[in-house]
Amino acid sequence: MIRQLTADVVGNGRRCAAAIGLAIAIAVPAEAADYAIVYAGKLLAKPGEAPLTNQTVVIKDGVVDRVAAGQLTADDLGTEDPDSVRIYDLSEFFVLPGLTDGHVHITSELGPDGKVAYVERSDPDWAIVGAGYARKTLMAGFTTVRDLGARGGDAVFALRDGIARGDVVGPRIFASGDTISPTGGHGQAHGYRDDVMHLLHSTGVCDGAAECRKAVRTQVRRSADHIKLVATGGVLSETAAGTGQQFFEDELKAIMDTAHSLGRKVTAHAHGADGINSALRAGVDSIEHGSFANEESFDLMKEKGAYLVPTILAGVTVAEIANDPESFFPAPIRAKAKQVGPQIIDTVRKAHAAGVPIAFGTDTGVSKHGDNAREFELLVEAGLTPMEAIAAATVKIADNMGRSAMLGTVEPGKVGDLVAVNGDPLNSISELRDIDFVMKDGVAYKTP
Repeated sequence: MIRQLTADVVGNGRRCAAAIGLAIAIAVPAEAADYAIVYAGKLLAKPGEAPLTNQTVVIKDGVVDRVAAGQLTADDLGTEDPDSVRIYDLSEFFVLPGLTDGHVHITSELGPDGKVAYVERSDPDWAIVGAGYARKTLMAGFTTVRDLGARGGDAVFALRDGIARGDVVGPRIFASGDTISPTGGHGQAHGYRDDVMHLLHSTGVCDGAAECRKAVRTQVRRSADHIKLVATGGVLSETAAGTGQQFFEDELKAIMDTAHSLGRKVTAHAHGADGINSALRAGVDSIEHGSFANEESFDLMKEKGAYLVPTILAGVTVAEIANDPESFFPAPIRAKAKQVGPQIIDTVRKAHAAGVPIAFGTDTGVSKHGDNAREFELLVEAGLTPMEAIAAATVKIADNMGRSAMLGTVEPGKVGDLVAVNGDPLNSISELRDIDFVMKDGVAYKTP
């Protein structure tokens, strides 16, 4: 009798709990969806293929949901009362995927006060300055950037994460952390008293294979999205060390193997052919600058599927500054800038003719933030078609970064990043210097 009574109580309790649970489920409203509907007069959904006309791009909760001919309405989507629907009529505009700059330094900008700023600014200062540059970059149509070495310690990671949370307006950032560099190499501070340089510590400085493995692991521990190393000397190092190879082969191999084992792509700052070719043989995924690349370099890039990220704009910028009678460059930098700057565009012309894969990057931070699209004009001057130049800043750089699943085209499942201009960039690439519409993750930051 007692057992039966207990069973009845328990059974009634279960039925009561189930009824309460059902009532709660009925009472909770459906979660609202956020829709952005964009009408595109012309849509370059997949750079490399012909643009489509009179298209609708539907972005749901920040992700492309569908692309369809004609002009869809909210009713066509089957939206419900709690849903948010915003319509952007770009039927007179040319729409394309959000652009990606594969080489920036988002927290700094080259100028006569840069050397002093390096020792005066704190890490939070660099992050705040970077937030201003990030906004300029987004408004220029670059919805994603790859940062390849930022001033301010963890500033770039804080900025990256703040943008991702929505606390700061800016492009999506993928960051490398400290550049992997040998002692005295291009990735280290130069031009200060020795005791000051010791204070400007970098976690990327390493000598020998073991130290280089640790330096890579340290960047990954710091949450680096990819690894950047200096395979050769650089123009803006205040030292007369030239632009030749700086790491030895065993060090390069240790860097590549460690990064790849930890799931990180690797890109190499490299000017001289010796460093370019050694990095390619060691397994690097892309070469930044590539100023003095030779036929062997081109063959290696094609053989290994490595990209050239030429940053022509950086070369043009440093040459312009070096040739200014009032140049703020010290003598060692001025000499290298005059030699390297004019070389890059000729190398890109040869690389393109040889069939080398080219991805878009500007080294902005050397040039001014917000002027990134000037690189398009320089790529076309170097022999790329406007379509090839646009592909370099969309599908090619997405592939180079290992982000093709989310970036590069306007297709279902990819991020809701769009830009638009009121001319046709396939006829005049300069149209991309004046972006009229910017959307990132389905949110419009700039409208006509």
